[in-house]
Amino acid sequence: MDSQTLLQLVIVLVSGLVAGFINTMAGGGSFITLAALEFVGLPIGIANGTNRIAIQAQNIAAIAGFKSKGLSDFRRSLELGIPATLGAILGAYVVIDLPEDVFHKVLGVAMLLMLATLLFDSKKLLRPREITMTPTRRIWGYLVLFAVGFYGGAIQAGVGFLMMAALLLVLGESLVRTNMHKVLIVGLYTLAALIIFAAKGQVDWGMGVTLSVGNGAGAWIASRMSVAKGDKLVKVVLAVMLAVMAVRYLGLIPGF
Repeated sequence: MDSQTLLQLVIVLVSGLVAGFINTMAGGGSFITLAALEFVGLPIGIANGTNRIAIQAQNIAAIAGFKSKGLSDFRRSLELGIPATLGAILGAYVVIDLPEDVFHKVLGVAMLLMLATLLFDSKKLLRPREITMTPTRRIWGYLVLFAVGFYGGAIQAGVGFLMMAALLLVLGESLVRTNMHKVLIVGLYTLAALIIFAAKGQVDWGMGVTLSVGNGAGAWIASRMSVAKGDKLVKVVLAVMLAVMAVRYLGLIPGF
């Protein structure tokens, strides 16, 4: 292994570490890993596919964690995961054919939307409530999950808030159970998207495994720390990074 390859692996490992930490404390860490993977030389399309390896590993660990605590409702999660997975399959196929400059613009817009969720107290919107599951509500819920799955299959970064909001719209359960459903649903559609990206040659497995190790370590570190003040600091840092990267990807400053 030459020094340049070693440096690239270190950069990816550290970005995974930072992203895992951020995902645990605030969310949106995949925007950082996408930028890091592109920085070490991967085309943005391959970076997008490679990132799914870490996302899948992260969700498998989360599913096991919930299961170990007696939190599991596979039948309901699978029911909700089917429309999301169908949307993700379509999203993955669409984004694979996007030209790189167009994908950069889409990613820049997604970053600005994520920035907006950080600037507002989105947690106030994510509150469980009593819901009567009518046939009409169920259909609308499936359509919303399909749309969120489409975004997840195409971009993935920042999908956590969208999925939590969609599940609360459909179920109105506690945040813990909503998160339980979320990780299994994201795990299901991420597997489908990863298969599509891999079949199209859009995955660098070495970088993906390295990223997964970093993600796992970052998530573990964050889970062991007091997050009361750390959450606010991470959000500020992430907001600045998102703003800078969005400006770059959207080409708002010539030559940047």
